[in-house]
Amino acid sequence: MRWIEVATDGYEAALKALRRELPEADSRLSNLVSGIIAEVRRRGDDALLELGRRFDAPDLESLVVTEAEFEAVGRLGPAVRSALDASFDAVRSFHEAQRRTSWFRHDDGRVTGQILRPLGRVGIYVPGGRARYPSTVIMCGAPALAAGVPDVALCTPPARDGSVHPAVLYAARLVGARAVYKIGGAQAVAALAYGTQTVPRVDKVVGPGNVYVCEAKRQLWGVTDMDMLAGPSEVCVVADSTASPAFAAADLVTQAEHDADCAAFLLTPDPRLAARVRGELEARVARLERSAIAGEALERNGALIITRDLDEAVALANACAPEHLALMVEHPEALLATVRNAGAVMLGSMTPQTAGDYIAGPSHTLPTGGSARFWSPLNVDTFTKKTSFMSFDADALGRAAPHMIALAEAEGLGGHADAVRVRIRDAWPPEPHGGGDDA
Repeated sequence: MRWIEVATDGYEAALKALRRELPEADSRLSNLVSGIIAEVRRRGDDALLELGRRFDAPDLESLVVTEAEFEAVGRLGPAVRSALDASFDAVRSFHEAQRRTSWFRHDDGRVTGQILRPLGRVGIYVPGGRARYPSTVIMCGAPALAAGVPDVALCTPPARDGSVHPAVLYAARLVGARAVYKIGGAQAVAALAYGTQTVPRVDKVVGPGNVYVCEAKRQLWGVTDMDMLAGPSEVCVVADSTASPAFAAADLVTQAEHDADCAAFLLTPDPRLAARVRGELEARVARLERSAIAGEALERNGALIITRDLDEAVALANACAPEHLALMVEHPEALLATVRNAGAVMLGSMTPQTAGDYIAGPSHTLPTGGSARFWSPLNVDTFTKKTSFMSFDADALGRAAPHMIALAEAEGLGGHADAVRVRIRDAWPPEPHGGGDDA
């Protein structure tokens, strides 16, 4: 890992080490994904089956997980089943507390308000193939359920034998998924966005994925809604001299073991702590099953940054805007008030990254690549839409009419002004002429 001391190497050197960008598509990737999207749009299920056989399962025969295949859930061990139950309960409970209601207000002849409704149909993308991520099903599906989405579908790449892991299927049942489709990559996003003979079109696609999935999201944003463009995972640990080097190193490893493109940063004013964390990292990585991946991630994208004080550590963390931020300091709650940019914050030494990934309650689908500056974690609002409404009575319109007409005429929109004037004339017709007989 890089060793950077702000006092000698400079603040800019620290910023450069922390800077993470959202994935950008090169022309080759963009062209490949646009070709896949075009094929899915043109040929529907036939294209999906052909692509599935090419990339995932050579003998793929069906896009839909059947009821008979769901029987594999029975092979799931009780410990995993219980853990998924606990995760689902925690995530659903957390997100039910986020629910908001429609509202209106009455103000002197005007009624204005907002109607909140859940989206009608949502598609969840779950990475798969050689890996399995039932936690992603829960972290995306439970908030959708809490929001009241009536129709949730899953797309996930099958294993080489065409199966979907029982843990993923069990999680799909927990979140009430209507269907699970054996579709991965950019073609899954295209199928959900446009719909095919088998896959209904959805209102929004959520869930993490590789560069092909992210590029498909980028190209199809607007055909349907998307949650965010998620890049490789990242973790930032802000620590003072009270932090445990073993705890800090363990949390840095949690994200580094995902992928060689992931990143891990330690920000501390204590160089002795940083040195001990570096030693702990070497020992822990050597014992990992995924040691080669974690080691490459730490070497390429990791940094131990010695700041001049704790305030500077937090300032750099805000500039990094990490997906995961751990505050391993003596008074983490006090420091939380100074955190502006982070996907999720873990407070104190006894809150590992693993809690946020699986069981704490908030969704672990988080903004990456510095996008926590403007994106939020996946939440109930991700799955709702808002409709505004307004009503004026005649008196309220009369009072507001001069402003409406003045603004319409300032913008050169005479029709807008006339739409007000005609109502004013209808509301207050001219007085009849008086003065004697008409004969």
